[in-house]
Amino acid sequence: MSRGQITSAKRIVIKIGSSSLTGKAGSQLDSAALEKLVDVVAACKTRGADVVIVSSGAIAAGLAPLGLTSRPKDLATAQAAASVGQGLLIAHYTHSFAKHSITASQVLITTEDVVRRSHYQNAQRTLYRLLQLGVVPVINENDSVGTQEIRFGDNDRLAALVALLVGADLLVLVSDIDALYDALPTQPGAKAILEVADISDIENIVLGGAGSAGVGSGGMVTKVEAARIATNAGIPMLLTSLADVDRTMNGAELGTYFHAQTSKTTSRLLWLAHATTTQGKLVLDAGAVKAILERGTSLLPAGVTAVHGDFIAGDAVELVGPDATVIARGLVAFDSEEIPVMLGRSTKELALALGPEYERELVHRDDLVLL
Repeated sequence: MSRGQITSAKRIVIKIGSSSLTGKAGSQLDSAALEKLVDVVAACKTRGADVVIVSSGAIAAGLAPLGLTSRPKDLATAQAAASVGQGLLIAHYTHSFAKHSITASQVLITTEDVVRRSHYQNAQRTLYRLLQLGVVPVINENDSVGTQEIRFGDNDRLAALVALLVGADLLVLVSDIDALYDALPTQPGAKAILEVADISDIENIVLGGAGSAGVGSGGMVTKVEAARIATNAGIPMLLTSLADVDRTMNGAELGTYFHAQTSKTTSRLLWLAHATTTQGKLVLDAGAVKAILERGTSLLPAGVTAVHGDFIAGDAVELVGPDATVIARGLVAFDSEEIPVMLGRSTKELALALGPEYERELVHRDDLVLL
């Protein structure tokens, strides 16, 4: 893949950060900034692309109406600011898109919506239908009721998971930094990296934290992690600034383009690899590790030496080797309390001792993804 993928992409997820949408320290929404993004999205739709926006800015937008001058440190006030700001944010998007005769919708997501399979499927169906109807979904974490995600989350990772969710051809992160640099951008001589062929190529680069505006929760570390998720799923990613996004989306050699590492994987396996929260671990012997990695087999009880965690059948678990290296994730077929008596035994032996329902895999190959 090359930068030609930017102009030919038919389904695009664009994430914009708080610092790009708000004034200094998040004192107000920047209408001109939001309208510039909307103009870019409208141009993409004119050439036939579906677009989903993942928008930060709800908490930042709620600061001024509440008389606050900086992002709250306590959860309750942050949630209050988000509650006020979410309405303001979507009102601005709705008004700006209406100028292009485009309908926008608000979709509030919590981490539960991407880590629980049933929620994931419901969110996916809703987004697919909105895109079929020509709508531009505007997604944000539901910070007014969220807990874990408001403290530790970031919309960069959310955007990558949304890209997986909708089967995007391109993920775009719009930031207050115009590209990835080979050193901290504030250092003299720091140079922009225009393309990243493989994430491993940038492992030694010093990455910065949240932006100087003080209203975001991400930083370059989260952007590279988003690139890792997307590119490993076969989706290229572009990192650019709001000032450059229109030219970059038209093919200009600006920003940083992260090449996709593989062809697209099925939605189900992408969910399992990147969006699930594992509930436990199965420790494998060396033979089972080799069988799974080299022959793509299912995991049988005979190859498991230990079980950790409290889970039920259908939960996601990590499969780890004798050295504790995680090699895969999978959906386990038995409850954790059932497994100890099964360890190291063949399925035929288990069927004779415990019943025919035990003559099956612990994790079927169709419910397993290598990491």
